[in-house]
Amino acid sequence: MLSQNFLADPAAVGNIVRAARPGPDDLVVEVGAGRGDLTRALAAVAGRVVAYEVDPALAADLAVACRPLANVTCRIEDFLQARPPRRPFALAGNIPWAMTAAVVDWCLAAPTLTAATLLTQWEYARKRTGGYGRWSRLTVLTWPSFEWRLAGRVHRTAFRPVPRVDAGVLRLERRTRPLLAAPALPAYERLVEIGFTGVGGSLYGSLRRHHPTGRLDAAFRALRLDRATVVADVWPEQWLALFRLLHTSTRRH
Repeated sequence: MLSQNFLADPAAVGNIVRAARPGPDDLVVEVGAGRGDLTRALAAVAGRVVAYEVDPALAADLAVACRPLANVTCRIEDFLQARPPRRPFALAGNIPWAMTAAVVDWCLAAPTLTAATLLTQWEYARKRTGGYGRWSRLTVLTWPSFEWRLAGRVHRTAFRPVPRVDAGVLRLERRTRPLLAAPALPAYERLVEIGFTGVGGSLYGSLRRHHPTGRLDAAFRALRLDRATVVADVWPEQWLALFRLLHTSTRRH
């Protein structure tokens, strides 16, 4: 087993299903299905569930648990090596926490993914959703296309074996209308990458090396951003506004 902590609380399973919000016509891909507790709950409300479990021993239990469910397909393979479905799909899972970054990267790269509902370490979920008033590079970088939201907390005693920390329900949703047009995304991503280099000790200091001082000063004044503001304290919405100010100014000059 991949150091996975299994949900033993039916109420917690129900909370994840409610956060995922699958419908009778929806395809749901489950990662880290284990013995099938979450799988069965998803199958009760989703149109079809494809459950991945890489551990052969767990997969055998999963197959037995899901045998009566005609809308469930069990796959004994590494989810990270799987291709996304061709049709739109949602993803859900109580994943091994050591795999969190890899699973999130897979989700962001899947062109047909509509949403992902993942049980992660509490600190990871808070970090990615601005829970401490600070925002991570990955969240800001993908914000035009994806909304990151904290959808709940699961106490550590809901798991077996009991981990040292609580879990967070991380909800990642692809926006039906992106906040930036596709041609603008490379320039936005470059702005974010430059801002998060840490060169200069502040967001202003990092961007000053790539933008004329007067233009940058005007943008910071318009957003009421102090020039000493550290990069993690800048909200995703402020990043978008900063990009529009600088990008529009660049195109006019």
